[in-house]
Amino acid sequence: MSGDISGTSARPGRAERAGSFGKGRVEAFSDGVMAVAITLLVLDLRVPEPGGAGGLGHRLAALWPNYLAYVISFVAIGILWINHHTMLRRLRDVDHSVLVLNLLLLLCIVVLPFTTALLSSYLVEEDGGRLAAVVYAGSFLVTSAVFLALQFQILAQRRRLLREPLTGAERRTILRRAAAAPPAYLVAGGLGLVTPYLTLAVCVAMGLFYLAAPPR
Repeated sequence: MSGDISGTSARPGRAERAGSFGKGRVEAFSDGVMAVAITLLVLDLRVPEPGGAGGLGHRLAALWPNYLAYVISFVAIGILWINHHTMLRRLRDVDHSVLVLNLLLLLCIVVLPFTTALLSSYLVEEDGGRLAAVVYAGSFLVTSAVFLALQFQILAQRRRLLREPLTGAERRTILRRAAAAPPAYLVAGGLGLVTPYLTLAVCVAMGLFYLAAPPR
């Protein structure tokens, strides 16, 4: 909590009276969940079984969909972690609404290893490749929409929780940056109905966009 207890006074601090809580446990829990999610991605990089058709090099090369999906998802979760860290750094405290939205965001993030494995398994398959791409893009669509909702809640509805006040222009810039992702992933899902490779192209473009534009 942000309010300090001095002497023998048992009066609650300002944050506690306002229904707010310290953000330390939120940061630690969120970092842990994201670390687990990003680590689970590597489980889809399977070691080829000995004795299969072709040499080891051939069998390793055949896993290129796994490598590609792994890199894209690793970068995406990494970008989410960077932006989440930046978002929490602006806060002095959190309240119940921020806790709930943050929990929903983590719920979405831990699904990403599953959708990544789904896409890598079906990317080159005629039956199921398009649906796997739609599911993959959909997971990023929902995740980015929840992140946008969390940003909006903090910047528009819970400005009292901010460590330092932001100008209207600064808040709009942050929200515009977050708002770019959901429509892009919606397009990625639609393109997946044509070919899953277009979905991957949009996801790569989004990763490059957010890597090139440092969070504010």
